[in-house]
Amino acid sequence: MPRKNAKKAKQEEPELPLETKENKIETTDDGIDESSAVAHRLASKQREISISEFFAKNRHLLGFDNPKKALLTTIKEAVDNSLDACEETNILPDLGVSIIPFSEDRFKVIVEDNGPGIVKAQIPKIFGKLLYGSKFHTLKMSRGQQGIGISAAGMYGQITTGKPMQITSRISPKKQAHYYRIKIDTTKNMPVIVEEADIDWDKPRGTRIEIELEAKYFKGARSVDDYLRQTAIANPHVTITYKTPENQEIVYKRSTDQMPEQPKEIKPHPYGVELGTLDKMIKTSEVRKLKSFLCSEFSRVSSKVAAEICQKAEVSETMPLGKITDTDIERVFKSLSAVKIMAPPTNCIAPIGEELILAGLKSVIEADFYTSKTRTPCVYRGNPFLVEVGLAYGGKQPADQLMTLFRYANRVPLMYQQSACAVTRSIVNTAWHNYGLQQSKSSLPMGPVALFVHIASVWVPFTSESKEAIAHYPEIIKEIKLAVQDCGRQLGSYLSHKRRLLDSQKKLDYLESYVPHIGIALREILSLTEKEETKIVVTLKDTLKKSRMPGVE
Repeated sequence: MPRKNAKKAKQEEPELPLETKENKIETTDDGIDESSAVAHRLASKQREISISEFFAKNRHLLGFDNPKKALLTTIKEAVDNSLDACEETNILPDLGVSIIPFSEDRFKVIVEDNGPGIVKAQIPKIFGKLLYGSKFHTLKMSRGQQGIGISAAGMYGQITTGKPMQITSRISPKKQAHYYRIKIDTTKNMPVIVEEADIDWDKPRGTRIEIELEAKYFKGARSVDDYLRQTAIANPHVTITYKTPENQEIVYKRSTDQMPEQPKEIKPHPYGVELGTLDKMIKTSEVRKLKSFLCSEFSRVSSKVAAEICQKAEVSETMPLGKITDTDIERVFKSLSAVKIMAPPTNCIAPIGEELILAGLKSVIEADFYTSKTRTPCVYRGNPFLVEVGLAYGGKQPADQLMTLFRYANRVPLMYQQSACAVTRSIVNTAWHNYGLQQSKSSLPMGPVALFVHIASVWVPFTSESKEAIAHYPEIIKEIKLAVQDCGRQLGSYLSHKRRLLDSQKKLDYLESYVPHIGIALREILSLTEKEETKIVVTLKDTLKKSRMPGVE
């Protein structure tokens, strides 16, 4: 537009009021403007989301991705709970696991134990409410942690079949068993008792869980069969009687009557506490003074260490917790890492032990060579942990396949997400050719070998709620590699010795093939009789036999 015309247009443009079409606010009869009405309408849709509701829609987070995996996860959660209950009360576990088929995609899972049983009032909450348990706030080694697993399994069964979970539990032979049929109200995350009764049961004590669910049964790697086999290796004190859908009974008998050492509960270590957690601990503590708080709420904090922390933080030791400011808390937090504090106690974890690892491997895997190693405990983020490794080589294991890797966390087999796990990364990054095995770049080694790796900790850093892989903490990876290298050196020595034996055998076999010819030559040179020749040949063969290395026939 020419400049002159633009000026004219500007002059002719009507003067706009303060309230233009764009910013005009229309009001309703009751005085609420349209914009506010939209906000009120959106606000009316907001409501609290139940944890059960969330996991019902996102069940893949708990390991219920598909029917195949759902069957394994259901049995795993029930078995984990049974083993924890038995071990906490020092009872040698006898577990029964049954899978009853109704059709190709519908089964009933039954898991029964001889544990201490469950108090009647607790049964609906344990099985009908997610995030209800006794282990989340406890710093000691256990299989379960979140209080989600078994109730989530019941919820999955309820969603896919509409059937309630059935629980039978008895705490004493002098009392009747408690029987419940329970569903979960996912909107409120509360149990709905469909039926309850006191009944007679042929077991003096224990718990029986029955869940009907949509599932798929299969054999091979990552199957229920494989999970129970691996559970028997890491838990040699357990007897498992397993009935397959084909009605075949498989029994894994315990190879030891020695119960695992019962771990002790510990307090948090200062190095593992974050600022927000410290703030919460201070504001909820019943202790009055700061120094007393540090000594009573943390492990390895003596009176002397507490005084040093307060001194570095420039905060009075006798300061009442009620008067401590956010700035004071931040200074105390920073001084925790600046003071040298002894590592946390390790009686909160219970290793399997080298002898029992070997017993477990021998009970399930037929091999020519076994070795194991238990490392001394270490710490990550203030949490104690230790690594154990077992190795079985030879036997009937296939030589033309990749290593069989068994991963465990607190004695529980990790069946999925192998490539995402810190254990796998540690194994792949180990130079196995140094120990006599072939290995391609960024892969597991090749050979007739099974490797068992167990991580025991008060809080295992899983990568997700489904507890299938361990996070890549540098401290954990380092300890795994050191334990694996120790077993690798033992394997390398065994294979070197075996090669020397084979080389010796080949040489002696070669010499032995010439003994008859030597006898003929000696008879011709020395004019020996046939009898004397035979005697010389026998003597030479005996001499060669005696010169063989031990183990060579």
